[in-house]
Amino acid sequence: MSITSNVKLGSEVKIFHPDLVNLYGCTIGDETKIGAFVEIQKNAFIGKRCKISSHTFICEGVKIEDEVFIGHGVMFTNDLYPRATAADGCLQTEEDWHVIETRVKKRASIGSNVTILAGITIGEKAIVGAGAVVTKDVPDNVTVVGNPARIIHTTDER
Repeated sequence: MSITSNVKLGSEVKIFHPDLVNLYGCTIGDETKIGAFVEIQKNAFIGKRCKISSHTFICEGVKIEDEVFIGHGVMFTNDLYPRATAADGCLQTEEDWHVIETRVKKRASIGSNVTILAGITIGEKAIVGAGAVVTKDVPDNVTVVGNPARIIHTTDER
């Protein structure tokens, strides 16, 4: 595993086990903390003062704003119809698909083992409960749980 030279690290970023992460072509904001066994792919953006817990996968096209908590084992996706091969049977390349952007807004909190489908926006101060599967946008200031994730609580007081 590695941290490649094209990673843009902000000031005071803490990577607890640099030899146990895979970071390439991404941007990590100031004071963000990253746990072990995390992969962050090219063109992903992590804001300031975030916490990315262990065993998390953040793929190309994911934009995470400031002060976001990402629990253990969170999986982002960037393709709604993934395939290994093109119609002619040849292995796909980057030219065969386009990235679908996913956004996590400021101060959101995503629990452990959450899966987030491509193209989703998770609202400001939203909470996604552990184990949820997020299949549609999550509004600001709500708590969602389940598969598929559904709103169980709304507040403006967080």
